[in-house]
Amino acid sequence: MPQPFHSRLSRRAFGACATLATGAAAAPALAAVRQSGSETIVGEGAHTFRVKHDFPQLPAPYTWQTTHNVAVDGAGNLYVIHEGRKEQKDHPAIFVFDPTGKFLRAFGSQFQGGGHGIEVRQEGSDEFLYVCAYQQVKAFAKLSLDGETVWYKKAPMESGVYAPGEDISTKPSWNRQGFLPTNVAFLDDGGFLLADGYGTFKIHRFDKDAKWVSCFGGAGDGKGTFNTAHGLWVDRRPGREPSIVVTDRAHDTLQIFAMDGTYKETLTGFGLPANVDTWKNLMLVPELKACVTLLDEKNQVVARLGRAVERLGEIQNLRGQPDKWLPGQFVHPHDACFTPNGDIFVAEWVATGRVSKLERV
Repeated sequence: MPQPFHSRLSRRAFGACATLATGAAAAPALAAVRQSGSETIVGEGAHTFRVKHDFPQLPAPYTWQTTHNVAVDGAGNLYVIHEGRKEQKDHPAIFVFDPTGKFLRAFGSQFQGGGHGIEVRQEGSDEFLYVCAYQQVKAFAKLSLDGETVWYKKAPMESGVYAPGEDISTKPSWNRQGFLPTNVAFLDDGGFLLADGYGTFKIHRFDKDAKWVSCFGGAGDGKGTFNTAHGLWVDRRPGREPSIVVTDRAHDTLQIFAMDGTYKETLTGFGLPANVDTWKNLMLVPELKACVTLLDEKNQVVARLGRAVERLGEIQNLRGQPDKWLPGQFVHPHDACFTPNGDIFVAEWVATGRVSKLERV
């Protein structure tokens, strides 16, 4: 049975990234880190960024507790969700910062112990948060930007893929009949997709009223099935047929599907890809193996930012040693998102929390 990434860390797990292959062809070395005065710069040419690690700061009495995902609203405010500790039920799991990194508010204690995915969606004149929580929480929800609950749901038992009682269980179920949702993606008809990334490895489709419609995927060796269907996105980049992109994380690939869930192709050459975002012609892929990758409209790699895969093999438990982290290098990017102007926020899977901002130069 595949185990969650969190429970199988080892030095062996972080060998060098696989050589890029079909669908994600090799690019020039675009992971260079350099200093410009007091600034750290990564990338080259049109894909050059100024790095600001630990961009948002939490005021007391709050503490970072393993950062997971990030999202940005229409005003440029940043939303950060962390897993949180199950024994600290009164501590919020979601923090909000203004575009300068100033703390605004915190909420979401109902996701403590399982906070994972977060996305912002425009619906008419309003914006909403869609949140996924795994571990002991095992739920997904829609919230206002201030944290008010619109709806809160558990396992879709009508799908017929879950063990009896999975919709009321609070015990983590790391098996193919468990429900451990990780991320969402939005459909044009008002519905959405939900990745059960640590449970059944299914991708569920819901309508605009959050009613279950269908699912596809499941556990398998690829080409329509997964080994940890962790992240997903609807790719609407200009000049491309709209498609669903799923990160098949433990296979180190992205799988591409037609909008009806029919398998189309696989992009290889990643290192535990965790999620996806798009901006203009670019696709953004945070990889837990110390890298943030950019692909163009042909899905060719144009930049690998902050890449430091070799250090993961050289330094045991690098994630737990912040004093050994280097400027301009990542440890475990778990999520990343674009801002409206093409800057990038990166959240890393580290217990002390780290959210970096990459400002386009």
